[in-house]
Amino acid sequence: MRLHVAASGVRAACARGLGSAIVTALDAVLPQQCAACGRVAGAHAVLCTACRDAIPRLSLGLCARCLADGAEPVGCRRHPHFTVWPAWVYDRRAEAVVHALKYHGRPGVAAALGDALAAAGPPLIRADFVIDVPLHPARRRERGYNQSERLADALSATLGVARLPGALVRTRATRAQARLGAHERRRNVRGAFQVCQPAWLEGRKVLVVDDVITTGATFEACLAALRDAGAHPVGVALAWAQ
Repeated sequence: MRLHVAASGVRAACARGLGSAIVTALDAVLPQQCAACGRVAGAHAVLCTACRDAIPRLSLGLCARCLADGAEPVGCRRHPHFTVWPAWVYDRRAEAVVHALKYHGRPGVAAALGDALAAAGPPLIRADFVIDVPLHPARRRERGYNQSERLADALSATLGVARLPGALVRTRATRAQARLGAHERRRNVRGAFQVCQPAWLEGRKVLVVDDVITTGATFEACLAALRDAGAHPVGVALAWAQ
């Protein structure tokens, strides 16, 4: 266990000082221990196969607008462009994966999550593009990478659908959502996203990828910007934090 803790510290230090490419390389050589049970996990993995398979799966769409309004998000027919499909329920095992990817400097974790994201996605839809939820440039420089972009890459590779970098941009810095309440989150991201080159997306079906859906505020803002640009957006999240 001491070796596992030390390895995590090396990864975090490298993420801050040397960049995500070195952290990804370290993930392939440093000992990997399942964050849930302590057994050996594969390269770049946070969980062993048994613990990852034990994360509750979802096969339903959530309405981000209803969720942000505090209404029932399942089964909404009023807001067709605001549906988000999460892969997992956000339990302690899902949390370990998200935190490794988002806060512990392990972008390589995302590469193995394409199958989970693809299985969560809407049935009977053939998307034209995959788009990530963008970080503000200052936040991206601080973290060294955008975890949603890495997840979008994984989904793109799994589905064989092109990722469209830079299609959606964050126009202003926002406060970190994790410590905000539902109403504050919605106010924080309202109008914070803009579509570049709307003509590229008009009439196109696009999958918008993020790590976690909580109150629905971030997805609502992203999907609204895409809808207003004439696209047909659908959200895909790794987990739903109920």
